[in-house]
Amino acid sequence: MPTRRNFLTSMSTLAAGAVLAPYLSQAARVQNAGIQLYTVRAEMLQDAKGTLARLAQLGYKEIESASSAKGHYYGLSAKEIKQVTHDLGLTLRSSHVQIDESWQKTVDEAAETGQQYLICSTLPGTGQTVSNYQRVAEVFNKSAEACKKANLLFGYHNHEYEFDKDNGQVLYDVLLDKTDPSLVHMELDLGWVVATGQDPLQYFSRYPGRFPLWHLKDMQKDKAVSTELGTGRVNVVQLLQNAKKSGMKYFFVEQEEYSTTPLDSAKRNIDYLRKLSY
Repeated sequence: MPTRRNFLTSMSTLAAGAVLAPYLSQAARVQNAGIQLYTVRAEMLQDAKGTLARLAQLGYKEIESASSAKGHYYGLSAKEIKQVTHDLGLTLRSSHVQIDESWQKTVDEAAETGQQYLICSTLPGTGQTVSNYQRVAEVFNKSAEACKKANLLFGYHNHEYEFDKDNGQVLYDVLLDKTDPSLVHMELDLGWVVATGQDPLQYFSRYPGRFPLWHLKDMQKDKAVSTELGTGRVNVVQLLQNAKKSGMKYFFVEQEEYSTTPLDSAKRNIDYLRKLSY
């Protein structure tokens, strides 16, 4: 027969479990992994539909396109890539483009695909100065207005050079400070941030919510060369733990150099992500 002491002990154990349960169950898993198609650029140029099918088979859900010798969608029209990705269970979320004299045509084409974001992938103009980056910020604000009219969200993707300094000021910070946060959405390439010696977490703290898109890229430990996730110097788990602070909504795995083949690296990356809990 249970005693009062046993009963109270049991109730205490249950109560403790109830308190701890939310914390024990908080470990998150990566869902809806995306990939930047520049990772498989040669394969996309050779067989766009077949490569997209392979990425879907691997388990990727979100796609970001990039400019190529065959246009923004690797030889597919806006309508074609919209249909192909839909049929494969993929979402064409974003694409990388350049701001040039054909900007409105680029915007209209992107709108036709049904994608959500249009990302400028290279800095328009030249000059590693604060004044030039202030000018570029104005260009971004105006370019974003054209996107807004087409129900697209405009953004900018960094490389390494934006973290150069002019008169002691980090040039990337100029873009963040001088662009309208409601119009210009930053896609943070985490690999390049780390490779330049910067701390992504500091940017999350200083500019919370400014980075709805990520390029999830690892870098080799001794040089600025991309590598498979979990094998380099980028702390992927720590970054994912701080995703909410950054405002991250979608991420795209990107790798530019490979230990074997691009598709093998794409598989290794998503296999790594599937095993993570954070």
